[in-house]
Amino acid sequence: MRRLLLATLVVGFAIYTIATAVTLVQPGELAVVRRWGRFLPDRSGAGLHIGLPWGIDRVDRVSVGSVRRVVVGFRDDASDSATGQMLTGDHNLVYAQAEIDYIVREDAIDEFVLLADRADALVARAAESALAEWIAGHAVDEALLRGRAALPAILVDDINRRLEPYKLSVRVEQASLTRLNPPDEVRESFEAVAQAQTNIRTKINAAEEKADRKRREAAAEQFRLKSLAAAYAQEQTLQAQAEAQAFLNRLDQYRKISKEQPNYLNVLWQDEVTKLFERLRERGGIDVLDRYLGADGLNITQFPLTKKKS
Repeated sequence: MRRLLLATLVVGFAIYTIATAVTLVQPGELAVVRRWGRFLPDRSGAGLHIGLPWGIDRVDRVSVGSVRRVVVGFRDDASDSATGQMLTGDHNLVYAQAEIDYIVREDAIDEFVLLADRADALVARAAESALAEWIAGHAVDEALLRGRAALPAILVDDINRRLEPYKLSVRVEQASLTRLNPPDEVRESFEAVAQAQTNIRTKINAAEEKADRKRREAAAEQFRLKSLAAAYAQEQTLQAQAEAQAFLNRLDQYRKISKEQPNYLNVLWQDEVTKLFERLRERGGIDVLDRYLGADGLNITQFPLTKKKS
């Protein structure tokens, strides 16, 4: 009888040991082990974790790969009609609801294990406080018109700041505002105001876009004209420099030759007159006074106009 009882106890203890010492850790989870209440440094990933029986080891499986979500504020199924009502800075009521997504910080998972059963409640409390504070700091028109766009980023930063003293070791990744409405009695009026504000903003945006396009076109035209002016100025400068250099070269040549040939100026004049006559003939006739310096002074020659043959 004693042997049977002893065998039963041994078998029972073996079953108890196996049942409580083996833990199946799912993908995306980490096994946090407390032995005699003290955290062990090792973390077991997906697979079987084998430790000591329950009472010696306590194993908490923590999902570190999934996003956790809490909903705060207004609820359709709430028994209290005041749930989700928040007071604006000018003492008007609005209904607000937000969804907060957070993850567990793997680098401080021990702290999370101690408060895991209260994590959702703490995140929700911080989110409600941040949401109510922002709404209370703005008038109803501003809260309803700006809240949906401005609040998500503000809530992420504010909730993370509020959670730091709790040492919850979670990080809010995203916040979305799913509801921000006035009471049903005045909803139509607020929607009309919001629509009017949207139309005004649309027209302002269209006007600003048109003005910006005109400014870009004017700047492009200004740049084009400046480029043309700069190119023309450069071209004229180079041409003037070339002509000036050509004149200086001819002047230098004249000074050298005139010392040996006193009539060299007359030769140059005759050359230029010849070129002029050729151009006049090409145009159909010659009717000019030809003034040039001869060896004995000033001679004046007149050429009669000859009509161009048709």
